[in-house]
Amino acid sequence: MASMQYDVFATQPLTSTGDFLNQNGLAVPRARIKSIYTVNDTAEGSVVIRDGSDTGPVLITVNTPAKATAGFTVILLPGEGILASTGLHGTVTDVASITLIYG
Repeated sequence: MASMQYDVFATQPLTSTGDFLNQNGLAVPRARIKSIYTVNDTAEGSVVIRDGSDTGPVLITVNTPAKATAGFTVILLPGEGILASTGLHGTVTDVASITLIYG
């Protein structure tokens, strides 16, 4: 069985609550999150990633350690990743930045 191939992109780093943007500054549409990279802040933090908007269904909550424990967090998602049907929104609390790799 042949594996699926498709393009993979990165969001701009999200530093505060809002929509994830592509490298051209446009909101990311339907996408599959393949991996997550956070730069941790001085305190323990979290990012809640939702489908579409700040009231959309929660896709994943990423909890991060304080920077003194680890400077960054990388999460590789298995299989085809996590599907966001209508876009990607992040609620950021005590995280310096978060970047998503998506396809």
